[in-house]
Amino acid sequence: MEVMGALSAGVVPALIAAVVLLGLLERRDVFAAFTRGAGEGLKVAARIMPSLVGMLTAIYMLRASGLLDALTSLLTPALRVLRIPEEMAPLMLIRPLSGSGALAVGSAIIETWGPDSLLGYTAAVMLGSTETTFYTVSVYFGALGIRRTRYAIPAALCADMTGFAAAAFFTRLFFA
Repeated sequence: MEVMGALSAGVVPALIAAVVLLGLLERRDVFAAFTRGAGEGLKVAARIMPSLVGMLTAIYMLRASGLLDALTSLLTPALRVLRIPEEMAPLMLIRPLSGSGALAVGSAIIETWGPDSLLGYTAAVMLGSTETTFYTVSVYFGALGIRRTRYAIPAALCADMTGFAAAAFFTRLFFA
């Protein structure tokens, strides 16, 4: 197992060294290319920063206001009809907004119910089969300067809901 750890730890430095070596063999100014790329990366980061700050502020307000608990209560009857465990409601509400927030909720579910429980499996599969929709839209659309998302967000939220329902169904099918 230690050999695999050492091997995986060396992959990134080896890849960087290979890129530098290839650039030198092609007689390119590797440092100038690196600094140009870093400068472009900083410009992209500056363009998307307002979107990210707004989204993170909205997530904090959702949690602090108690609205998350109210939405969870509202969602429970629909979840029962769809046969999605109601304990997944907070995860389903946070996941489209924040990956780290969803990971925290998923960790709490796994800590409470156990990693080998049906709820633990369901939370893990939901985390792996859905996306942080608003974060992704903020980053990619912000980087490209797109202001009107049109149907992207509703379509992505439908895909998330499909992922949540499929995760609950298949987890119940294979692990119940």
